[in-house]
Amino acid sequence: MMFDGEQPCDHQGKPLTKIMHQASKRRLGGGLVITHSFSSKPKIGYYADFYEKVTTYEAILSSQAAQIDSSVTARTFRVVENTDETSPFMYMDTASTRAGIGAITQKLQLHSIHIVGLGGTGAYVLDAIAKTPVSQIQLHDGDIFGQHNAFRAPGAPGIEDLRRREPKVDYYKGIYSRMHRGIVANAAHIDASNVACLRDADFVFVCIDNGDAKQLIIETLEDAGIPFIDVGMGVQFADDGLIGMIRVTTSTPAMRAHVRDKKRIPLHSANENNLYARNIQIADLNMLNAAMAVMKFKKLFGFYVDLEGEHFSALSIDGNHLLNEDAA
Repeated sequence: MMFDGEQPCDHQGKPLTKIMHQASKRRLGGGLVITHSFSSKPKIGYYADFYEKVTTYEAILSSQAAQIDSSVTARTFRVVENTDETSPFMYMDTASTRAGIGAITQKLQLHSIHIVGLGGTGAYVLDAIAKTPVSQIQLHDGDIFGQHNAFRAPGAPGIEDLRRREPKVDYYKGIYSRMHRGIVANAAHIDASNVACLRDADFVFVCIDNGDAKQLIIETLEDAGIPFIDVGMGVQFADDGLIGMIRVTTSTPAMRAHVRDKKRIPLHSANENNLYARNIQIADLNMLNAAMAVMKFKKLFGFYVDLEGEHFSALSIDGNHLLNEDAA
């Protein structure tokens, strides 16, 4: 183990001779310089991996310092900025490396994901997708971020945020661009004039309740062979409470027919007698709807194991009953 700095000592100021190997200044190239090298192997003669090796030496050195000042630590968890401009992240994904799932996480390294609609569920989808290594996240919504949105959105907008009355896509880009480099804001609803922009997507989350717009989007994505997930929520009054369900419908090139044959996605315009027309949305339901959608997306790309291959899921709120159907 190589080390740069003064001679390591114990808490009494005596050199740690038991681990010392050499004490000489060496230039390793690339600006790296060392002044000491250590050697302290376990009884079996080797370490299981570099993590065990590094943490063992860290424990030897820091234990002596801790006897002088118990508050000191070598594990500062300093922020590691990402200098690789090809990476989508502003700083290193230490969560994946810490958990040892880096290789699995790379399965989500797509080029472009589009999120259509940021009114409630779509914002929570963004919150999760911004933490994946997808290169580009395209946001589509033509509405302003208003006060009512704050109560069903991730985070805690301040009064000044609401007073700006900026487009939802700009509001969310301002937040998530601090973490992800590839956020693109499109301040417009998807219609016939711009639906073609979805054709470059690897995957699309449809998070709107306009049936006519959904029809156009679905036809475009099917024609382009693009997989997508449509989310929905139906909540209504019952006695002194609320009942309803949240839905996730998946459509892939291998499984399309169920969308129309079983009417898995509402494609009609809202009306007074339609459950979806009330548009009651609650933050926790938006959050759960988004979580179900993102989990299914991750199953499709091999991040999670998918034993059922369901392309339709519905959760009843009152009984907490989850229905999975339309297996591929």
